[in-house]
Amino acid sequence: MATTARYVLAIDEGSTGVRALLFDREGRPVSKAYLEVNAFYPRPGWVEHDAMAIWQATLSVARVALAEVGATGSDLAAIGVTGQRSTAVAWSQSTGRPLSPAISWQDLRTADRCGELLQEGHFVVVLAAATKLEWMVRNVEAVRAAVASGDARLGTLESFLVWKLSGGTAHVTDPSFASTTCLFDFLEKRWNPALLDLLGVPQNAIPEIRDSSERYGVSDAALFGAAVPIAAIAGDQQAAMFGELCLEPGSMKISYGTSAMCNLNAGTSLLLSTHGAFPLVLWGLGKELHYCLEGNAITAGASVQWLHHGPGILGSLEESDALARSVPDTGGVWVVPAFQGLGTPYMDPAARAAIGGLSRGSGREHVVRAVLEGVAMNCAEVFDALVADSPTGPPAVLRADGGAARNDFLLEFQSDILGIPVERPETLEAAASGVAYLAGLAVGFWPDIGTLQKIRRVGKRFEPKMSADERAERRARFEKQVAAVRAVGS
Repeated sequence: MATTARYVLAIDEGSTGVRALLFDREGRPVSKAYLEVNAFYPRPGWVEHDAMAIWQATLSVARVALAEVGATGSDLAAIGVTGQRSTAVAWSQSTGRPLSPAISWQDLRTADRCGELLQEGHFVVVLAAATKLEWMVRNVEAVRAAVASGDARLGTLESFLVWKLSGGTAHVTDPSFASTTCLFDFLEKRWNPALLDLLGVPQNAIPEIRDSSERYGVSDAALFGAAVPIAAIAGDQQAAMFGELCLEPGSMKISYGTSAMCNLNAGTSLLLSTHGAFPLVLWGLGKELHYCLEGNAITAGASVQWLHHGPGILGSLEESDALARSVPDTGGVWVVPAFQGLGTPYMDPAARAAIGGLSRGSGREHVVRAVLEGVAMNCAEVFDALVADSPTGPPAVLRADGGAARNDFLLEFQSDILGIPVERPETLEAAASGVAYLAGLAVGFWPDIGTLQKIRRVGKRFEPKMSADERAERRARFEKQVAAVRAVGS
């Protein structure tokens, strides 16, 4: 199939929507389709999804992407799946239907339980899937009964989608997804049996951990008109690292979405952080694990969305770039965009956003520029934290992707405040690109990584123009502003 097929299908299931993209041999997306997916909020702090509705949306966007170029399953070399990490799903092996609503990674219902486990010496965080699966097993009668009878299948959302794609024959995940659940043993490189037993999650009900680039099975021929190899699984941030071809230790990318996620390639040795970053598996290739550190600025693109949906300062998100450029500076206005707390390196959920330096001369253009600069300053602190943990020092270039990376002003200022070039790829959907690359490599659609490096295309490169003295002065000023915001929030 790899010699005659024209495309690789990438499925990217995010927190707010699912998209499907077809990539050709030049690594270009030739078609794409997108559908929003709903989240439900039955109680304060609870966030749920209808996993079956997500599956139907996934199937729909994949078929639309194929139809756009007149393709069928016989034109596909492989399928790769990426997306949101640690959303917990329980389903029946016999019926293929979910046994309860999926619990989103954003859900906070198990916060107290995580606190108990941490006191007992188990590193478990509320945004991970571990305690969400435990909650299902202990509190949902249908899940508890299916576990008792051996009919339960438990996992995270990508494992459910692969199971559905394969017609119920492949119950698998990869090390990148597994490492985000808090159920993965980094030393033994497998599920942690002691923690599984403590949480009441049977190991025979959870997915087998396989390489990130490997044939796990084939799709049900009825779905796309032919059986297609399912050949890659990778978490969205890890897939974006592969899509940006950040393959060497010390290389870094930043994905500007609702939040901004920055990842450092740590190579084949586990690297721990002393600056508020999380160790994760990047991918598993040839039974060898590659690791990363991940830091986050909790509110990035969402800050610009607030300007539009909150006070209505922006008529549309697209006008932020032009407005920011319409003034030479912020006129003294400054913003710390901690709308949902501060992530790396502070890990301070109590911090809140602040706008300061306003005067009678301040206009909406000054506020917009200050917000974009504040996002870049916040991301620079995340970057610094990862560099401080890196044995190789700062990278020569930072590669950027994600929806907010369309904003030239943001990337220009990011380059200025970091003092290194920032590159934006031609295709901003780096997670989809990455999982397509991994799937294509598994089946020979692309023969090797060298081929991918030859077809990689940079959309635009931003070079720093700010002087070192101005950069240092701005960074010091922002540190004081963050300190003031944290003091008010404490």
